[in-house]
Amino acid sequence: MIEAIETTKFPNGLTILTDRMPGVRSATIGFFFKTGARHEPKELSGISHFIEHAVFKGTRTRNALEIAIETDRLGGNFDAFTMHEETGFAMKVIDSELPKAFELLADLLTDPLFDEKELKREQRVIIEEIKMTDDSPEEYLHEIFNEKLFPGHPLGRPIAGTPKTVRTFGHDVTKKFHKELFCPSNLVIAAAGNVDHGQIADLANTYFGIQPSQIRNSKSEIPNVTAPIVLKKNKTLEQAHLIISTPFVSATSERRYAADILANALGGGTSSRLWQKIREEKGLAYSVGASAAMYQDCGVFTIFAGTSPKQTEQVLKIALKEMRSLVRDGITPDELDLMKAQTVSSILLGLEDSANRASTLARLEMVHGRQIPLEETIRKVESVTVDEVRSIAIDYFQTENIGFGALGDLNGFKVTRARLEV
Repeated sequence: MIEAIETTKFPNGLTILTDRMPGVRSATIGFFFKTGARHEPKELSGISHFIEHAVFKGTRTRNALEIAIETDRLGGNFDAFTMHEETGFAMKVIDSELPKAFELLADLLTDPLFDEKELKREQRVIIEEIKMTDDSPEEYLHEIFNEKLFPGHPLGRPIAGTPKTVRTFGHDVTKKFHKELFCPSNLVIAAAGNVDHGQIADLANTYFGIQPSQIRNSKSEIPNVTAPIVLKKNKTLEQAHLIISTPFVSATSERRYAADILANALGGGTSSRLWQKIREEKGLAYSVGASAAMYQDCGVFTIFAGTSPKQTEQVLKIALKEMRSLVRDGITPDELDLMKAQTVSSILLGLEDSANRASTLARLEMVHGRQIPLEETIRKVESVTVDEVRSIAIDYFQTENIGFGALGDLNGFKVTRARLEV
């Protein structure tokens, strides 16, 4: 599949990637910046997310309403997001509308006004967004737990920042950060679908090619992933929400394929151990599962569940028992085959969507510095062994590495390090 991928790199650091998909009429254009919440100083926590919002509030050629109308007129799917390690803007449209979509996005990202009155309004909007998170028990637990998981590190801060920091994002502060980090040397433009590489490169040259290269400072220290125990009482909640965490492999580790299989076997789907044991066999939870967050230099494995407070102890015991089982015995050959089939199917089905392919292009470039051929990825997945999966569990599922968080009417429920033994 990689034969359809073309690359152009500009002297100022801008990277252009295209993936032509014959026989489709859709095209996705995405602008992905190698900057996110972990690249912000503490006093500017949330500014990348703020800029993601603020660029829609007007440029020298379009006001906010005109931007909204033009977005709707293009009729496609528009997605803007901020994560810890990237900020992205992507639009999926009919192929004939691709130049207009490119021009709209380029205008937003190269020439935002950051009008003071508009920024004040957007500050209020984002503070309301933060309040929504505070009102969602699952998200709130994740944020207060993350702060303890990554003490003193940007990965432990909320992506949206705090009301205090957001209120400081006026014109000068926002403009300066945008100029320094939302620049061509930090940008990957990726397009997939019925696209022409030469056309995308020409458009990119028009809007970004003349911008000078910039010395960027978008790195942060490698975090110390701890094993916190966080218990937060809230008697108004009907459920207790739980998190069990351990450090995990990074996105660049060659062990990431085995790590993904381990996470999926334990809690990645309806056939997973946690889903079957906690939900199907015991009926203890509606929401339960496991996931792996892999950053460029570290990773975190997380089990999550929501259950009645009186069932908290039982859910915790089952989860720890399954972790112990994976350390002692690993997964079965049948589980391994199922997880491999699930992973490969997900990869192949994702190839049918131009938006997914564009984001994959960008992520591979930003994380690995190269395009990993589909055949190589599938070969790496297929080559994972039960022993490799078990070795991940042995290395990371250790009692001293296990963190635990709970939020709800805990009724005197307590957790010590000894109770988290695996």
